[in-house]
This record gives sequence, structure tokens and C-alpha cells, in this order.
Amino acid sequence: MTTLRTRRAGIGIAGALVMGLALTGCAGDDLGGGGGTTGGGGDGSDADCAEFEQYGTFDGETVEMSSTIEGVEGEQLAESWADFSSCTGITIEHNGTNEFESQIFVQVEGGNAPDLAIFPQPGLLARMVDGGYLSPATGDALEAAEANYTEDWRSYGNVDGEQYGVPIQGSAKSFVWYSPSVFEENGYEIPTTWDDMMALTDQIAADHGSDTVKPWCYGIESGGATGWPATDFVEDAVLREAGTDVYDQWVNHEIPFNDPQIVASLDRVGDIVQNEDYVNGGIGDARSAATMPWADAGFQVLEDNCFLFRAASFWEAQLPEGTDVGPDGDIFAFYLPADSADETPLLIAGDYMAAFNDEEATQAVLAYFASPEWANTRMSIGGMVSPNNGADPANASSDVLRLTIELMQDEGATVRFDGSDMMPSEVGAGSFWSALTNWTDGQATSEEALTSVENSWP
Repeated sequence: MTTLRTRRAGIGIAGALVMGLALTGCAGDDLGGGGGTTGGGGDGSDADCAEFEQYGTFDGETVEMSSTIEGVEGEQLAESWADFSSCTGITIEHNGTNEFESQIFVQVEGGNAPDLAIFPQPGLLARMVDGGYLSPATGDALEAAEANYTEDWRSYGNVDGEQYGVPIQGSAKSFVWYSPSVFEENGYEIPTTWDDMMALTDQIAADHGSDTVKPWCYGIESGGATGWPATDFVEDAVLREAGTDVYDQWVNHEIPFNDPQIVASLDRVGDIVQNEDYVNGGIGDARSAATMPWADAGFQVLEDNCFLFRAASFWEAQLPEGTDVGPDGDIFAFYLPADSADETPLLIAGDYMAAFNDEEATQAVLAYFASPEWANTRMSIGGMVSPNNGADPANASSDVLRLTIELMQDEGATVRFDGSDMMPSEVGAGSFWSALTNWTDGQATSEEALTSVENSWP
């Protein structure tokens, strides 16, 4: 079984602090569409190629990359390596799909692995290492990883003392999105405790509840990764109700997956997402969440059909172009409160790039993605932040993203990594997702759903 790592401590955030953050999270032979960028150096690019000399030149070489990143985020990702590709001559062919977790094994076991992949789950990355499919970072790639990331961030891409994964993106998941203007119009205050949030939910239901308008909107559909938003919600609940020690024991399977404390936390989530008076604003009944695309659900906040949407920071990248994100904008976010305003557990996640071979071109791309130059280029494009120590908060595309990068660079900010991402991938990217999809659809009770996951643990 893969040895799992957890992080101790909680990050201090002012209890009433309003936050919004943005980034990436959980989503056969060809893993879907994507954006390829062709190198050449003489193609009219305005790049200063002196900045890329350290990576070498590879005219005519192609590096294939697979990930969960698609749509707008996929286009932004492709833009981030345009100058690198132009100056080094490396063509990067990126295939992004929400079927990544289930299909990457089809590729590697069929002898058709990409050169690089971006893993949203350390557990899945470790499983690839255990199968002998991944190559450790070497040379400049390893040096860049060690120079530009804290030990905590590196640890989730380190297996048995060797560095395989480079943490290229990071996100915070403990947030609730809302409309500042709607809150102001109704005199609603940002809740600072879980009880305050539930009282606000009841108030919204009393003030505005109807067949189509509800306090919350919610969706968990995500292709082959359907169910992951529900696992995020219960992980946040475990941190708040059971505490960090129980969370760590649960993630490491030191207590049963269906321990009564975990059942209670899932019931806490159910008090919101299975209550027909609370969800699913602008979409349908509570069970509609099982088939509602997770990102689209939150757009109902902009339509005034719901008031609250729990989603990770990377959801900002899904918002329609021109949406003003900020405390006085169209939409913003606040920290998902704990039971006490003095407690601020923060659930985080990250994307790790790893190589399937040690070819020079592959390792050059990995080294570039581990660099501050890539982090700042990608941040300047918008919609994400990087835990790279050289990432400049000034390059973040919004106030909330600047706050995010500052939190991630805080040496005292030791927080909990997404639990499902740390579990064996058969669970964290498999049975846990499907069990909570069945739970959301009303096919299983909390105890039944969690017991099915317990029975699946390898």
C-alpha cells in the first residue's frame, strides 16, 4: 500500500475574513482535445530566447502531455509555454480530459504513455510509481523542484525518497461563493461559524425560497471523475467536526472509512445538499446534483437563483469572460467557516507534473514548469496561482488570487491536503467518488455509502 503523507497544523485566517481563490483540482490512447504549441524560434515570436537558453534546443522534437485540464484552462495552459516552445523548438502536444484518472492506465498499460502527465492526486501518482511507469525528476528538473518549492509541497510528489512530481499549481478548496451585491441588498452578513452559515441558509430560504430559488446550488458531475465535489465537501466537514487528528487517521486508514465520526460529518453535509428547501437553486431537486456539471452549478449565483455555492478556488477560471470577481464585484467568496470563529482548517490541493521517461526534451519541459518563470507567466495569463516560492503575487490576476499565493507561500501555513487525493487511487479516484454519487442520488445512506468504500480499501 502506498505510504500517505498528511500535513499538521492549521493556518491562521481572521475569522471574518472574506476570501475567494482560483485554481485547479479534481477532475484510451488519446486523452481528448487540448492545445498543441509548435516550436521554431523563427516563427515571429517576440520572446527573448536568452531566457530559455538553459533548457537547450530541440528542433523537431515533440513532447506529449496529458492532464485533466481542458476548456478555457487548457487554452491558458497552452499559452503559458508558447515562448518556451518557440525558443527551444519543442512542440508540446497537450491532451486534456475529465476522463484522465480512468484512462491514463489504458495508455501506460498499452505501452502508449505520454511523456508527461499532470496528476491532481498524489495517490494516483504514487500508484504510477509503484507500477514502474514513472521516471524520477533528474538534472535541472530536480534542481528546480528543490530550489523553488517548500519541503511540504515537494513531499506530495516524493515517493520512497525520490522526487517524481513537481507541484506546478495549487488551490484552496474551503470556500463558498456568493454575490456581494445580493448580500448587501438583503442585509446578509458573511458567516464566521458553521452555525452562522446554517442560520443564514434558513434566512435565505425564508426570504426567497421557491420552486426555483434556493439558498444553495450544487453539482457533482465531472465525466469520469463524477463525485469529487462531494468528497471535497465531506473532507471539509471532517476537518471541522472531527478535527485534524481524526482526519489524518481517516486518510491513512488508521480508522475505518465508515467510522461513526465520518458518518456524522457526511450527515452534516447531507443536512445541506439533501435538503429540498436548501438546494438546488435554478437546477432542480436535491438529486439533480448527481447529474449537474459541477462548475455550471455555480453560475446560478450570477442568475440570482441561488445565494451560496461551495467550490474550490480554481472555480474562478470557469466563470464567464468579463465576470468581475471581488468584494464589490459580480461574485466573490468567503471562507467555509468552522464550528468556532477561532478555528480555520483549510483544505488544499495541487497538480503535480511527472515524467514517464528521462529523455532530455521531457526533462527540459519538466524543468521549465518547475521554474519561477513558468509560474509567473501562467499566473499573468490569469485564473490560477502556483506554490512556487518565486511566484510574484503581483502577477496574480485578481485580488483574491494575490491573497491565495500569499497564503501558500506562508511558511507557517501548514494545512491539510485533499484527503481523496492522498488515498490509494482505487479509493480516492474511484470508490469514494462513486459511493458519494450514489449517496447524492439517494441510492445509499451515509453509512451505506461509506461502508462500501471501506469494503473497497486495498
